[in-house]
Amino acid sequence: MTLDQKLQQLTGAKPETLPDLPECFGGRHVSGIAELDIPTFRITNGPVGLGQNDCVSHEVAKNVLHMPGFGDISQAYSHSSSAKATALPSAVGAAASFDPAVGAMYGDVIADEMRALGLHVFEAPGVNLARLPILGRNMEYFGEDPYLSGAMAVAETKALQSKGLIAMVKHFVANEQETNRQTIQENVDRQTLRELYLLPFEMAVKDGKVAAVMCAYNYVNGQSSCENKEMLTDVLRRDWGFTGYVQSDFFAMKSTVATLNNGTDHEMPLPLHWAPAKIKAALDSGEIRLSRIDEALERRYTQAFKLGIFDRKLARQPIDVAAGGRKAREIGGRATVLLQNNGALPLRHDLRSLVLIGKASQVYAQQAVAGGAVVGEPMGAGGGSSDVVPHYTVPPIEGLRNALKELGNGQASVKLILVDDANAIATIDGQSVDFAQALAEAGKADAVVMMAGTISEEGADRATFTDKSGKQLAAPASLGSGLDWYTGHSNTITTKDGDNRARNSGTVAMINRLMAAPSTSGKPMAGKTVLVLKDNAGVAMPATLVGTKGPAILEAWFPGQEDGNIVADALFGRINPSGKLPVTVPFEGKGFLDHVTTSQFPGVISPDGKVQTVTYSEQLAMGYRWYDANPSGTCAQAKGGNSCVAFPFGHGLSYTSFSVGRPALVKGKTRDTWQVEASVTNTGKRQGAQVLQSYLSLPASANSYGAKQPPRRLVGFARVELAAGETRKVSIPLDAKASHHPLGVWNEKAHQWVIPKGRFTVWLGVSSALPDLKMAGTIER
Repeated sequence: MTLDQKLQQLTGAKPETLPDLPECFGGRHVSGIAELDIPTFRITNGPVGLGQNDCVSHEVAKNVLHMPGFGDISQAYSHSSSAKATALPSAVGAAASFDPAVGAMYGDVIADEMRALGLHVFEAPGVNLARLPILGRNMEYFGEDPYLSGAMAVAETKALQSKGLIAMVKHFVANEQETNRQTIQENVDRQTLRELYLLPFEMAVKDGKVAAVMCAYNYVNGQSSCENKEMLTDVLRRDWGFTGYVQSDFFAMKSTVATLNNGTDHEMPLPLHWAPAKIKAALDSGEIRLSRIDEALERRYTQAFKLGIFDRKLARQPIDVAAGGRKAREIGGRATVLLQNNGALPLRHDLRSLVLIGKASQVYAQQAVAGGAVVGEPMGAGGGSSDVVPHYTVPPIEGLRNALKELGNGQASVKLILVDDANAIATIDGQSVDFAQALAEAGKADAVVMMAGTISEEGADRATFTDKSGKQLAAPASLGSGLDWYTGHSNTITTKDGDNRARNSGTVAMINRLMAAPSTSGKPMAGKTVLVLKDNAGVAMPATLVGTKGPAILEAWFPGQEDGNIVADALFGRINPSGKLPVTVPFEGKGFLDHVTTSQFPGVISPDGKVQTVTYSEQLAMGYRWYDANPSGTCAQAKGGNSCVAFPFGHGLSYTSFSVGRPALVKGKTRDTWQVEASVTNTGKRQGAQVLQSYLSLPASANSYGAKQPPRRLVGFARVELAAGETRKVSIPLDAKASHHPLGVWNEKAHQWVIPKGRFTVWLGVSSALPDLKMAGTIER
């Protein structure tokens, strides 16, 4: 290759009509070199399907190529005319299955459609953690636990790469905030990085053999992610043995020389910092060596050769729309979590009347929901990386009506009630009435289904700021995690007095009034009412809704294109919910966000106003670990559980019941392996699945290495499907040498993982809550 050819291959191409695929105008590729048989290398965004996949309408070219200053170039990457694909349920929903087989199914759908559309690289899985419940991209990730996130990422990665495609784990690393993501400085001590935020990446590298890693926008401990030698070279390559390549997030790079020398191999989407003139100048000055350019290309080419990309002719064909829809529906069913049930679920198949209730200003009861959904706009019109344009969507009302018809009850009345933010005016199937009449309609109905949630997407967190700089909160961060808070466009930093200021939907007040309304159907409201949640990663729950006087609550996350069918399947019992929470659901006013400091979010501003720094001062006390450790001193551990927690991490009910026998810790064949075992019995009358979860408590000596260890950490899980009355023995492996270091603590002084001395306690149960766990045994080291 000539130097010019090498430099052309180092970066993405300017938006163009693809010579190999003239029907596509795209900007997510590296142009091929025909005389060297180097194919065009095509990249699609993720993680919830093929969003922004290098093929938009040629009409976009007019705006991009023929306007001063190169036009609105962003349209080449994210226009809603993008080639259509299956809009899957959100990644956090897939994680709620607690089943790597679902992660593999997720990867299979994506891989099949990538092959059909002539794509090579999937910019996912995303494994950043739900440190902040209001993080705008939580729906793209796998929740708050690093081991669960890593296990799902490994399964998805293996599925993708088994079909000759490149998986790209992202965003490396500590990218747990969207607010000012391009400039935010994240300070995270090395032990916390290793034990939490780096762990799923390490699993993806070691167990998934992931071919690519994406460096992020943020700074980590003083260095920009894409020029962070400690992370990209010392940790990723030297410590973990990563042999793939590192690509920048779009427009994430901040320099020319440091990015290339410190470990980034590919700039996307344009030759900006790695423009030929800049690289040649660095070569001439000796700041960059030609051998480093060769190495960067070899790393990427090696993965492309290994996965057969050089051997496949670039072509597109129709995707299997029906097959994608079926799998999306199955994944969505496995994602649903039954949080509580006061007798309303499953809904009777012979009911005479059902009302579906939601807010007129919200999408949940009106449209199929994905990240960034906006009332009145089709799916694919917003959502950032999760912006998939589907061939069809199934709205909630359509799903409910179709389900009743298929169950032989097509004559049942199903009405849609939409309520204004003030809870004064409503519409019933489009006819305007006052809210009192809507309450009466709900009172006489056989079943009431309410839908609510939280919309979010890439570009902003669910928080309100004093101005558009996003540097100072205008209200407590916790407001964004509630059901009432919303904005017109969730991808924009909201301000107290700006055009996109936060609003109050009055959702909680509406639900409380519905629950207090008199029922004239023969069943109390709590016994016939369901709240379906659709949100990015759980929502802080009002105490009025939790308990025997509240509605049944079903968590559906963002269901994607099959929304209506997925929810109807769960409501009518066509599937038996078996999902478990991959995040903790706190009571309103009692969550981590109610105790967060400015230094934890959105960051402290330097005296000159130029640098905003976030410090992960909670260290290992993140997610359920924070609630268990109780650093705020407000979360009492009572017999019924944690007083701050409405529904704990790992919680999920079923339409059947289970009993778990006495667990045991059985020694394995080698010194460092064990099996955590117990029998599980389906004591109910219908088939269902239970997820057993294994947690581990470290000895007190573990705290001597720096950060205080939380009371428990998840170290294993297993999903078991059981017929009514069936009993099966479940065995969960525990291997001290596994890539997630279940017994390990990071010793920064020695720069290695160590197993502390003392007694380890192994727990087994059905959630992270202490009342749901039984001691399986202890390990002495």
